Amino acid sequence: MKEFKILLVGCGGMSQAWVKYAIAREDCKIVGLVDIFEENAKKLATLFDLNCPVFVDLVEAIQGTDANLVFDVTIPESHYKVATFAMQSGLDVLSEKPLAASLEQAIEMVATAKDNGRSYFIMQNRRYLKNIRAFQDVIKSGVIGETGFLCADFFLGPHFGGFRDIMDSPLILDMAIHTFDQARFLLGKDPVSVYCQEFNPPGSWYAGAASAVCIFEFANGSVFCYRGSWCAEGLNTSWESEWRATGSRGTAIWNGSDMPYYEQVHSENKDDSSTQKGKVISTFEWDGQEGHIGCFDEMFSALKEGRKAETTCEDNIKSMEMVFAAIESSRTGKKVKLKNL
Repeated sequence: MKEFKILLVGCGGMSQAWVKYAIAREDCKIVGLVDIFEENAKKLATLFDLNCPVFVDLVEAIQGTDANLVFDVTIPESHYKVATFAMQSGLDVLSEKPLAASLEQAIEMVATAKDNGRSYFIMQNRRYLKNIRAFQDVIKSGVIGETGFLCADFFLGPHFGGFRDIMDSPLILDMAIHTFDQARFLLGKDPVSVYCQEFNPPGSWYAGAASAVCIFEFANGSVFCYRGSWCAEGLNTSWESEWRATGSRGTAIWNGSDMPYYEQVHSENKDDSSTQKGKVISTFEWDGQEGHIGCFDEMFSALKEGRKAETTCEDNIKSMEMVFAAIESSRTGKKVKLKNL
Protein backbone atom coordinates (compact mmCIF):
# COMPACT_ATOMS: atom_id res chain seq x y z
CA MET A 1 0.00 0.00 0.00
CA LYS A 2 1.42 3.34 -1.06
CA GLU A 3 2.04 5.76 1.76
CA PHE A 4 1.30 9.41 1.08
CA LYS A 5 3.82 11.66 2.79
CA ILE A 6 2.24 15.08 2.79
CA LEU A 7 3.56 18.60 2.92
CA LEU A 8 0.70 20.93 3.76
CA VAL A 9 1.34 24.42 2.39
CA GLY A 10 -0.81 27.24 3.77
CA CYS A 11 -1.87 26.84 7.39
CA GLY A 12 -4.89 29.15 7.54
CA GLY A 13 -8.42 28.24 8.58
CA MET A 14 -9.22 26.20 5.45
CA SER A 15 -6.27 23.91 6.08
CA GLN A 16 -7.98 22.30 9.07
CA ALA A 17 -10.37 20.33 6.84
CA TRP A 18 -7.39 19.02 4.87
CA VAL A 19 -5.52 17.98 8.03
CA LYS A 20 -8.59 16.24 9.48
CA TYR A 21 -8.99 14.19 6.35
CA ALA A 22 -5.31 13.23 6.11
CA ILE A 23 -4.90 12.10 9.71
CA ALA A 24 -8.02 9.92 9.38
CA ARG A 25 -6.38 7.87 6.60
CA GLU A 26 -4.02 5.03 7.47
CA ASP A 27 -2.04 5.59 4.28
CA CYS A 28 -1.33 9.28 4.96
CA LYS A 29 1.29 10.97 7.08
CA ILE A 30 1.83 14.71 7.36
CA VAL A 31 5.60 15.18 7.26
CA GLY A 32 5.74 18.98 7.25
CA LEU A 33 3.76 22.21 7.54
CA VAL A 34 4.64 25.28 5.48
CA ASP A 35 3.45 28.85 5.94
CA ILE A 36 5.11 32.21 5.34
CA PHE A 37 4.07 33.02 8.90
CA GLU A 38 5.75 30.39 11.05
CA GLU A 39 3.33 30.99 13.90
CA ASN A 40 0.42 29.78 11.74
CA ALA A 41 2.18 26.48 11.11
CA LYS A 42 3.03 26.04 14.78
CA LYS A 43 -0.57 26.70 15.83
CA LEU A 44 -1.86 24.12 13.35
CA ALA A 45 0.66 21.56 14.56
CA THR A 46 -0.41 22.16 18.16
CA LEU A 47 -4.12 22.03 17.33
CA PHE A 48 -3.84 18.55 15.78
CA ASP A 49 -0.90 17.30 17.86
CA LEU A 50 1.22 16.88 14.74
CA ASN A 51 4.78 15.75 15.35
CA CYS A 52 6.36 17.22 12.24
CA PRO A 53 8.68 20.11 11.36
CA VAL A 54 7.40 23.51 10.29
CA PHE A 55 8.87 25.64 7.50
CA VAL A 56 8.46 29.11 6.05
CA ASP A 57 9.92 28.12 2.67
CA LEU A 58 8.67 25.37 0.34
CA VAL A 59 12.12 24.70 -1.12
CA GLU A 60 13.52 23.95 2.35
CA ALA A 61 10.46 21.86 3.19
CA ILE A 62 10.86 19.61 0.14
CA GLN A 63 14.61 19.30 0.70
CA GLY A 64 14.15 18.63 4.41
CA THR A 65 11.47 15.92 4.17
CA ASP A 66 10.67 12.79 2.18
CA ALA A 67 7.31 14.18 1.02
CA ASN A 68 5.70 12.79 -2.14
CA LEU A 69 2.49 14.83 -2.06
CA VAL A 70 1.66 18.50 -1.52
CA PHE A 71 -1.59 19.87 -0.16
CA ASP A 72 -1.79 23.43 -1.53
CA VAL A 73 -4.15 25.42 0.69
CA THR A 74 -2.61 28.83 -0.04
CA ILE A 75 -4.32 31.90 -1.47
CA PRO A 76 -5.00 31.81 -5.26
CA GLU A 77 -2.05 34.09 -6.08
CA SER A 78 0.34 31.52 -4.59
CA HIS A 79 -0.95 28.42 -6.37
CA TYR A 80 1.26 28.87 -9.44
CA LYS A 81 4.51 29.08 -7.48
CA VAL A 82 3.64 26.29 -5.05
CA ALA A 83 2.25 23.79 -7.54
CA THR A 84 4.81 24.40 -10.26
CA PHE A 85 7.80 23.99 -7.97
CA ALA A 86 6.30 20.95 -6.27
CA MET A 87 5.62 19.16 -9.55
CA GLN A 88 9.03 20.05 -10.94
CA SER A 89 10.47 18.55 -7.75
CA GLY A 90 8.67 15.25 -8.39
CA LEU A 91 5.67 15.66 -6.09
CA ASP A 92 1.99 15.29 -6.91
CA VAL A 93 -0.32 18.14 -5.87
CA LEU A 94 -3.84 18.38 -4.48
CA SER A 95 -4.98 21.98 -4.38
CA GLU A 96 -7.77 24.21 -3.21
CA LYS A 97 -9.60 26.00 -5.98
CA PRO A 98 -9.07 28.01 -8.08
CA LEU A 99 -6.41 26.30 -10.15
CA ALA A 100 -4.55 29.61 -10.68
CA ALA A 101 -4.88 33.37 -10.45
CA SER A 102 -4.68 33.81 -14.23
CA LEU A 103 -5.46 31.73 -17.30
CA GLU A 104 -1.86 32.04 -18.53
CA GLN A 105 -0.64 30.54 -15.27
CA ALA A 106 -3.26 27.79 -15.43
CA ILE A 107 -2.16 26.79 -18.94
CA GLU A 108 1.47 26.61 -17.84
CA MET A 109 0.57 24.60 -14.73
CA VAL A 110 -1.31 22.01 -16.76
CA ALA A 111 1.70 21.74 -19.08
CA THR A 112 4.03 21.36 -16.08
CA ALA A 113 1.94 18.46 -14.76
CA LYS A 114 2.09 16.74 -18.16
CA ASP A 115 5.79 17.41 -18.75
CA ASN A 116 6.75 16.06 -15.31
CA GLY A 117 4.33 13.15 -15.25
CA ARG A 118 2.65 14.44 -12.10
CA SER A 119 -0.93 14.38 -10.90
CA TYR A 120 -2.46 17.78 -10.18
CA PHE A 121 -6.03 17.65 -8.88
CA ILE A 122 -8.30 20.50 -7.78
CA MET A 123 -10.83 20.61 -4.96
CA GLN A 124 -14.31 20.99 -6.50
CA ASN A 125 -16.33 19.70 -3.58
CA ARG A 126 -19.71 20.85 -4.91
CA ARG A 127 -19.71 18.04 -7.48
CA TYR A 128 -19.80 15.56 -4.62
CA LEU A 129 -23.34 15.88 -3.33
CA LYS A 130 -25.99 13.18 -3.72
CA ASN A 131 -28.61 15.70 -4.78
CA ILE A 132 -26.55 17.33 -7.54
CA ARG A 133 -25.82 13.84 -8.84
CA ALA A 134 -29.57 13.18 -8.82
CA PHE A 135 -30.16 16.49 -10.63
CA GLN A 136 -27.61 15.49 -13.23
CA ASP A 137 -29.44 12.18 -13.63
CA VAL A 138 -32.69 14.04 -14.37
CA ILE A 139 -30.97 16.11 -17.07
CA LYS A 140 -29.06 13.21 -18.63
CA SER A 141 -32.00 10.79 -18.55
CA GLY A 142 -33.97 12.90 -21.02
CA VAL A 143 -37.19 12.96 -18.98
CA ILE A 144 -37.39 16.74 -19.56
CA GLY A 145 -36.21 16.35 -23.14
CA GLU A 146 -33.18 18.15 -24.50
CA THR A 147 -31.97 20.78 -22.04
CA GLY A 148 -31.65 24.15 -23.76
CA PHE A 149 -31.60 26.53 -20.79
CA LEU A 150 -29.81 26.10 -17.46
CA CYS A 151 -30.00 28.82 -14.80
CA ALA A 152 -28.22 29.25 -11.47
CA ASP A 153 -28.84 31.88 -8.78
CA PHE A 154 -26.24 32.49 -6.06
CA PHE A 155 -27.04 35.14 -3.45
CA LEU A 156 -25.13 35.19 -0.17
CA GLY A 157 -23.57 37.79 2.09
CA PRO A 158 -20.60 36.27 3.95
CA HIS A 159 -18.35 38.66 5.84
CA PHE A 160 -15.09 36.79 5.47
CA GLY A 161 -12.67 39.69 5.66
CA GLY A 162 -9.14 39.11 4.42
CA PHE A 163 -7.95 38.83 0.82
CA ARG A 164 -11.42 38.49 -0.73
CA ASP A 165 -12.41 41.98 0.41
CA ILE A 166 -9.70 43.58 -1.72
CA MET A 167 -9.87 41.40 -4.84
CA ASP A 168 -10.93 43.04 -8.12
CA SER A 169 -13.41 40.25 -8.94
CA PRO A 170 -14.08 38.39 -5.69
CA LEU A 171 -17.31 36.72 -6.77
CA ILE A 172 -16.24 35.52 -10.22
CA LEU A 173 -12.64 34.61 -9.43
CA ASP A 174 -12.97 33.08 -5.97
CA MET A 175 -16.52 31.74 -5.84
CA ALA A 176 -18.22 31.44 -9.24
CA ILE A 177 -15.69 28.79 -10.26
CA HIS A 178 -17.79 26.37 -8.18
CA THR A 179 -21.04 27.20 -9.99
CA PHE A 180 -19.41 27.30 -13.42
CA ASP A 181 -17.87 23.89 -12.77
CA GLN A 182 -21.26 22.59 -11.62
CA ALA A 183 -22.82 23.78 -14.89
CA ARG A 184 -20.27 21.88 -16.97
CA PHE A 185 -20.80 18.84 -14.76
CA LEU A 186 -24.58 18.98 -15.09
CA LEU A 187 -24.70 19.52 -18.85
CA GLY A 188 -21.72 17.36 -19.75
CA LYS A 189 -20.67 20.06 -22.21
CA ASP A 190 -18.35 23.05 -22.42
CA PRO A 191 -19.33 26.63 -23.39
CA VAL A 192 -18.14 28.45 -26.49
CA SER A 193 -18.84 32.08 -25.52
CA VAL A 194 -19.80 34.34 -22.61
CA TYR A 195 -21.19 37.80 -21.99
CA CYS A 196 -20.75 39.09 -18.45
CA GLN A 197 -21.46 42.24 -16.49
CA GLU A 198 -19.82 42.65 -13.08
CA PHE A 199 -20.81 45.39 -10.66
CA ASN A 200 -20.59 46.39 -7.02
CA PRO A 201 -24.06 47.21 -5.63
CA PRO A 202 -24.92 49.65 -2.83
CA GLY A 203 -23.98 48.38 0.61
CA SER A 204 -21.15 46.20 -0.63
CA TRP A 205 -18.19 45.78 1.74
CA TYR A 206 -15.95 44.55 -1.08
CA ALA A 207 -13.51 46.78 -2.94
CA GLY A 208 -14.08 44.89 -6.20
CA ALA A 209 -17.16 43.78 -8.12
CA ALA A 210 -19.10 41.46 -5.81
CA SER A 211 -22.08 40.85 -8.13
CA ALA A 212 -22.41 39.61 -11.70
CA VAL A 213 -24.68 38.33 -14.44
CA CYS A 214 -23.19 35.90 -16.99
CA ILE A 215 -24.65 34.31 -20.12
CA PHE A 216 -22.73 31.32 -21.48
CA GLU A 217 -23.57 29.77 -24.84
CA PHE A 218 -22.74 26.14 -25.59
CA ALA A 219 -21.87 24.60 -28.95
CA ASN A 220 -25.31 23.02 -29.32
CA GLY A 221 -27.00 26.39 -28.80
CA SER A 222 -28.03 25.78 -25.19
CA VAL A 223 -27.51 28.62 -22.71
CA PHE A 224 -26.35 28.75 -19.10
CA CYS A 225 -27.30 31.91 -17.19
CA TYR A 226 -25.61 32.80 -13.89
CA ARG A 227 -26.85 35.49 -11.52
CA GLY A 228 -24.83 36.02 -8.39
CA SER A 229 -23.94 38.33 -5.53
CA TRP A 230 -21.59 37.90 -2.62
CA CYS A 231 -22.96 40.89 -0.75
CA ALA A 232 -26.65 39.91 -0.69
CA GLU A 233 -28.14 40.35 2.76
CA GLY A 234 -31.28 38.34 3.50
CA LEU A 235 -33.20 35.54 1.77
CA ASN A 236 -29.98 33.80 0.84
CA THR A 237 -29.71 30.89 -1.56
CA SER A 238 -27.84 27.71 -0.82
CA TRP A 239 -24.05 27.77 -1.20
CA GLU A 240 -24.68 25.27 -3.99
CA SER A 241 -26.92 27.84 -5.81
CA GLU A 242 -30.53 27.45 -6.89
CA TRP A 243 -30.94 25.75 -10.27
CA ARG A 244 -33.54 25.49 -13.05
CA ALA A 245 -33.10 23.31 -16.14
CA THR A 246 -35.61 23.84 -18.95
CA GLY A 247 -35.87 21.14 -21.58
CA SER A 248 -37.93 20.42 -24.67
CA ARG A 249 -40.40 18.32 -22.65
CA GLY A 250 -40.33 19.83 -19.17
CA THR A 251 -38.44 21.58 -16.38
CA ALA A 252 -36.35 20.39 -13.42
CA ILE A 253 -35.52 22.42 -10.31
CA TRP A 254 -32.95 21.95 -7.56
CA ASN A 255 -32.75 24.42 -4.68
CA GLY A 256 -29.20 23.38 -3.81
CA SER A 257 -30.26 21.61 -0.63
CA ASP A 258 -33.16 19.20 -1.08
CA MET A 259 -33.84 16.53 -3.67
CA PRO A 260 -34.55 17.99 -7.13
CA TYR A 261 -37.96 17.66 -8.73
CA TYR A 262 -39.38 18.07 -12.20
CA GLU A 263 -42.49 18.36 -14.33
CA GLN A 264 -42.70 16.94 -17.82
CA VAL A 265 -45.20 17.30 -20.63
CA HIS A 266 -47.86 14.67 -20.06
CA SER A 267 -48.46 13.70 -23.67
CA GLU A 268 -46.46 13.25 -26.87
CA ASN A 269 -49.26 15.21 -28.55
CA LYS A 270 -47.83 18.65 -29.35
CA ASP A 271 -51.25 20.20 -28.85
CA ASP A 272 -51.45 18.86 -25.28
CA SER A 273 -49.39 21.10 -22.98
CA SER A 274 -50.56 19.59 -19.71
CA THR A 275 -47.77 18.51 -17.38
CA GLN A 276 -47.26 15.93 -14.67
CA LYS A 277 -44.79 15.69 -11.85
CA GLY A 278 -42.25 12.93 -12.08
CA LYS A 279 -40.26 10.99 -9.53
CA VAL A 280 -36.59 11.93 -9.47
CA ILE A 281 -34.28 9.21 -10.64
CA SER A 282 -31.94 8.38 -7.76
CA THR A 283 -28.21 8.00 -8.31
CA PHE A 284 -27.61 4.40 -7.36
CA GLU A 285 -24.24 4.31 -9.10
CA TRP A 286 -22.77 6.95 -6.79
CA ASP A 287 -22.69 6.13 -3.10
CA GLY A 288 -19.66 8.18 -2.09
CA GLN A 289 -19.30 10.61 0.77
CA GLU A 290 -20.31 14.21 0.22
CA GLY A 291 -18.52 17.55 -0.02
CA HIS A 292 -14.80 17.85 0.62
CA ILE A 293 -14.52 14.25 1.80
CA GLY A 294 -16.10 12.96 -1.40
CA CYS A 295 -13.67 14.95 -3.53
CA PHE A 296 -10.73 13.86 -1.35
CA ASP A 297 -11.79 10.22 -1.72
CA GLU A 298 -11.92 10.56 -5.51
CA MET A 299 -8.52 12.28 -5.69
CA PHE A 300 -6.79 9.70 -3.49
CA SER A 301 -8.43 6.79 -5.33
CA ALA A 302 -7.12 8.26 -8.59
CA LEU A 303 -3.60 8.54 -7.14
CA LYS A 304 -3.65 4.94 -5.92
CA GLU A 305 -5.08 3.64 -9.20
CA GLY A 306 -2.75 5.70 -11.40
CA ARG A 307 -5.57 7.47 -13.26
CA LYS A 308 -6.89 11.00 -13.73
CA ALA A 309 -9.30 12.21 -11.06
CA GLU A 310 -12.65 13.67 -12.06
CA THR A 311 -11.30 17.08 -11.04
CA THR A 312 -7.88 16.82 -12.64
CA CYS A 313 -6.27 20.06 -13.78
CA GLU A 314 -6.80 19.10 -17.45
CA ASP A 315 -10.55 19.20 -16.86
CA ASN A 316 -10.63 22.00 -14.31
CA ILE A 317 -8.88 24.44 -16.63
CA LYS A 318 -12.07 24.45 -18.72
CA SER A 319 -13.98 25.81 -15.72
CA MET A 320 -11.16 28.27 -15.12
CA GLU A 321 -11.44 29.50 -18.70
CA MET A 322 -15.10 30.29 -18.00
CA VAL A 323 -13.98 32.44 -15.07
CA PHE A 324 -11.38 34.46 -16.94
CA ALA A 325 -13.48 34.80 -20.08
CA ALA A 326 -16.30 36.20 -17.94
CA ILE A 327 -13.94 38.73 -16.36
CA GLU A 328 -12.60 39.71 -19.79
CA SER A 329 -16.14 40.17 -21.09
CA SER A 330 -17.04 42.36 -18.13
CA ARG A 331 -14.00 44.58 -18.61
CA THR A 332 -14.39 44.93 -22.38
CA GLY A 333 -18.18 45.03 -22.53
CA LYS A 334 -18.11 42.45 -25.31
CA LYS A 335 -19.01 38.80 -25.81
CA VAL A 336 -15.88 36.67 -25.47
CA LYS A 337 -15.27 33.40 -27.29
CA LEU A 338 -13.76 30.54 -25.31
CA LYS A 339 -10.87 28.49 -26.65
CA ASN A 340 -12.03 25.22 -25.04
CA LEU A 341 -8.58 24.39 -23.76
